[in-house]
Amino acid sequence: MTTYVYDFTQGDKDRADLLGGKGANLAEMTRLGLPVPPGFTITTEACREYLAQGDEPGELRVQVTTALRHLEDKVGRRLGTRRDPLLVSVRSGARFSMPGMMETVLNVGLNDESVQGLAEEASDERFAWDSYRRLIQMFGATVLGIPADVFSSALDDAMTTRGRAAGDGPVADVDLTAQDLRELVATYRGIVRERTGRDFPQDPREQLDLAIRAVFDSWNTDRARLYRRRERIPQDLGTAVNVVTMVFGNLGDTSGTGVAFTRDPATGAPGAYGDYLQNAQGEDVVAGIRNTLSLDDLHRIDPLSHQQLLQAMRRLETHYRDLCDVEFTVERGHLWMLQTRVGKRTPAAAFRIATALVDEQLITEDEALQRVTGEQLASLLFPQFATEPSDDGAASRALTSGMAASPGAAVGTIVLRSEDAVAAAGRGERVILVRRETNPDDLGGMIAAQGILTARGGKTSHAAVVARGMGRTCVVGAEELDVDEDAGTVTVRASGREPTVLHAGDEISIDGSTGEVFLGAVPVVSSPVERYLEEGLDAVSGDGAAVDDETLSLVRSVDRLLRHADERRRLRVKANADVPDDAARARRLGAQGIGLARTEHMFLGERRGLVEQIVLADDVTERDIALDRLLPLQRDDFSGLLDAMDGLPVTIRLLDPPLHEFLPDHTELAVRVAVERSRREGGGPGELSDDELAADEKKLAALERLHEANPMLGVRGVRLGLLVPGLFAMQVRAVVEAAVGLVRDGKDPRPEIMVPLVGSVRELQIVRDEVESVVRGVTELAGVDLTIPVGTMIELPRAALTAHRIATEADFFSFGTNDLTQTTWGFSRDDVERTLFSTYLDNGVLTISPFETIDADGVGRLVRIAVEESRTTKPGLELGVCGEHGGDPESIRFFHDAGLDYVSCSPFRVPVARLEAGRAATTDAPSSSSR
Repeated sequence: MTTYVYDFTQGDKDRADLLGGKGANLAEMTRLGLPVPPGFTITTEACREYLAQGDEPGELRVQVTTALRHLEDKVGRRLGTRRDPLLVSVRSGARFSMPGMMETVLNVGLNDESVQGLAEEASDERFAWDSYRRLIQMFGATVLGIPADVFSSALDDAMTTRGRAAGDGPVADVDLTAQDLRELVATYRGIVRERTGRDFPQDPREQLDLAIRAVFDSWNTDRARLYRRRERIPQDLGTAVNVVTMVFGNLGDTSGTGVAFTRDPATGAPGAYGDYLQNAQGEDVVAGIRNTLSLDDLHRIDPLSHQQLLQAMRRLETHYRDLCDVEFTVERGHLWMLQTRVGKRTPAAAFRIATALVDEQLITEDEALQRVTGEQLASLLFPQFATEPSDDGAASRALTSGMAASPGAAVGTIVLRSEDAVAAAGRGERVILVRRETNPDDLGGMIAAQGILTARGGKTSHAAVVARGMGRTCVVGAEELDVDEDAGTVTVRASGREPTVLHAGDEISIDGSTGEVFLGAVPVVSSPVERYLEEGLDAVSGDGAAVDDETLSLVRSVDRLLRHADERRRLRVKANADVPDDAARARRLGAQGIGLARTEHMFLGERRGLVEQIVLADDVTERDIALDRLLPLQRDDFSGLLDAMDGLPVTIRLLDPPLHEFLPDHTELAVRVAVERSRREGGGPGELSDDELAADEKKLAALERLHEANPMLGVRGVRLGLLVPGLFAMQVRAVVEAAVGLVRDGKDPRPEIMVPLVGSVRELQIVRDEVESVVRGVTELAGVDLTIPVGTMIELPRAALTAHRIATEADFFSFGTNDLTQTTWGFSRDDVERTLFSTYLDNGVLTISPFETIDADGVGRLVRIAVEESRTTKPGLELGVCGEHGGDPESIRFFHDAGLDYVSCSPFRVPVARLEAGRAATTDAPSSSSR
């Protein structure tokens, strides 16, 4: 019989694939002897079978009954009994932390009878009815699918009524009396009856079974699938279910609940950090229903629990050797640990924590590389707000402030609903999602927005935790904000001044590093990490550099880990650049050459007409005139690139456009000729001269001769060079003459010629002979000795499968993974990304676009075949990649494993690729904290 249920005493942190992250860590804390409430975990395997069959495995209910009875025996209470009832929480717990999963259901087991027993056992009637209303509220929203706003509105009404009765304004939930809560329970039960057509279930086991099913079903909710796609988490893992004995933080002021981190997850600063709420249950902190107290306040309220918490957190950080976050409850002075995991952190915190743990000798420098990612580094390169927002005509001014929850600068227009944020982002607009507090249903809007601003919540609220995990700018707990979705307004009620009313569509700026909120667009400045990468460490840390200690610590941490990555990586990192400025920037950012210079980008504007002349020329003389005019222009292009990369290799790809991109539009030209002919045949005056009409007719005839049904698979690349004599020779001559000129100036140019779209070794052989002839002729005449490697771009499946032959004529291969992906999948990238991919992603055909991360099973298999077989023919053959995958972290790990020598990417991604190449060299898999 398959085991689907494990007691907390049976697992450990290394079984997260089976027990989920939460269950594995609960088992680990139990194993360490920390105060964990007893419970059990239903495995991810049970979830997968449920999703496949549409029902629980046959043995599951039996195993749950057995586990439940063991739990009842352990704690000495029975589920749902009238006297001293056992209550449990039901929580989802996937392998990776997923904000899109089901929310917790607390107090499962309460009913109209057991609520009386709970009140008697606790000697607190208010506590019992508060627990019951929480169960109905959570169960109704999470299990029965009733909109959460219906319950929260009823709670708001109850608090308003209590405030009026007390002769005051609205009060907090803790101010509701036992009678208030009894009435609220009746209201909630009426909502359940009205919305579902049945009464709230009174059978405790039915409550438990329905909650377990709801966890399984939550795996495939839209928000869960969206989060998995964004985080590249496989769709078939399934989630575990954790059933935990309830401990109560809502038993008065000697009780409470909190979330804490072993270090500051926003900055990486050392020292325990977190939020605490007196007289509350766990979800209150995450939901941001009330603004929280600090751990220092907990020390003042309950010194013993505070001391025990710090000891437990230190033990966990030492055990996991990383930043940990924990959820805890204090029940009348007794500390309970409810959860731990390797904590999410901001990009800045990730770098600072990694180097701090090295200095504390908890991890090695190689391990430190696994605690940061290229995407985190990329986010640190984005601009930040100027220190002093200026009044620059955008009416920028301070509105209010909250808690700085996730750093960065975000500017956008206000949206108040998640769906509005998604729609606006789809139109290309930049928006700030403003909410009272967020919940898992807001995930789509949080992904779409530039930043998130909430009126409630602390640094461990839902908004803060999710934003940090996604690298979104976030400010929470801005208490002066009154958010009214229905009216479409945000009112800022700052003390000492008249309220400011903002509307959806108004522009604001939020600073996730300071918590400040501004009206209008605030000016931005370059980030200190970008300045460091462009200008060096001294530019940020040297004399006169006005940076604070936190910023200086961050820059030094980035520098330290990047230098270590450079020492450890095997892959060289080059850049894709077509102009000298881009090449120079790439070099400053650490590029070791240019892996791809696209010469077609050099033929835009006025030069396009010259290419048109070359292709449509009637005779050799006409073609040679156009080639002669292009030669000096190309020579200047290449001279600039080679000079910017002096001493480093520059791979120049010969012209590779689809032919139609350099010819007149066929339809437009045909219409113009037809209209002109019609005018003349009708006896009217023409708009073109006879010579102009003759020229257009000549072009039209040529276009019809050259017309292609699928230009992307037509006359381009090497085929264009063979079809148009002299075109490639002109480009090669320009390269060689540019190099000769630089050699005479005392420089060290290192050009390489790359032939595009080769599918046959004979194609490369023909072009190589021409290239070598031109090189020999120019260098002999100039008296300069130059060695110019000639290679090819592998971008067709046939090229990969015949690489052992093509290698005989090539000095290097560069995999053009963009076109290789198109030709392997039969996808037209521009078309399928617009029409097909969303459906494929939704249905699980793809988990991510193969144009973002290399398709290892298909395209990657072709790359591996080409690598293995080409090096069988020529062991020293240099191999690289110059498609966009060259800057993608997961793809870089693949290319490292496949044995390539270098990756080439956009200049901006060079530091990212350097870091990821170092990570690839120090491990075979990403660390747990990189998700």
